[in-house]
Amino acid sequence: MKILSTVAELQKQLKDMHLSPIGFVPTMGALHKGHLSLVENALNSCPVVVVSIFVNPTQFNDKNDLNNYPRTPEKDMDILGKVLRDTDIVFSPGIKEIYPEEDKRIFNFGNLDNVMEASRRPGHFNGVAQVVSRLFEIIKPDVAFFGQKDLQQLAVIRNLVKQTGSKVEIVGNPIIREDDGLAMSSRNQLLDADIRSHAAVIFKTISEVNVMIKKHDIAEIKIFVENNINSVSGFNVEYFEIADDIELIPIKSKADMKKENRYFGCIAVKAGNIRLIDNIEIELV
Repeated sequence: MKILSTVAELQKQLKDMHLSPIGFVPTMGALHKGHLSLVENALNSCPVVVVSIFVNPTQFNDKNDLNNYPRTPEKDMDILGKVLRDTDIVFSPGIKEIYPEEDKRIFNFGNLDNVMEASRRPGHFNGVAQVVSRLFEIIKPDVAFFGQKDLQQLAVIRNLVKQTGSKVEIVGNPIIREDDGLAMSSRNQLLDADIRSHAAVIFKTISEVNVMIKKHDIAEIKIFVENNINSVSGFNVEYFEIADDIELIPIKSKADMKKENRYFGCIAVKAGNIRLIDNIEIELV
């Protein structure tokens, strides 16, 4: 693999190789098996893959969260060195390479700007759109790979592609989980040992939704999810919603669910001092 840090180097390298399709996996580092599943998917379909490592400051509405975000550059390079090929590239730019000038663009994502993560992290998805559109502009990928754990982010990226008329194909990869069901996340390594030992309650609880929805309506299900997780010391549900995967409009009743749509149960939980998100697809009956 090649490790590049400037836009000029990256674009020259891609131009000189004349390979397509170009696959792209954007990350903020602190890599885990979830990231590797994205990389492996890209490697299987693209002769050249660019993996970016960039902790994007514009998507953090909390400076403490930005400062505390795990950074493991040496470990990341070691992990990628074992799977990437000679033609593949790790792009690890500084802030000035991505934002030579302050990015003042404001995006409008409709309902996606108002629900779940967006309502609790003001400006987060605008920052995501800024960095992803900038990376698309720099790399000009044919295919980009994102994890479905960040379901709302995936919906925002797909909306962004439509808005900008980009030709990049967006591929969503299934959630990769720890042995106990906890969705893999870079933030998991920040969990206190006691909190981590009980974190399986999140996936175990939302997995019950597909059983409950056969006999219970959504209001009852939400109460069950919140009570079950909140009963574990140190855990507090910020929200649990059942929503479609396009605009993420929360559904109030089973009667509002349409068979032609896909629905997901989406959750955010404060686990000790760390905020975790997860989701599961809801099977309609």
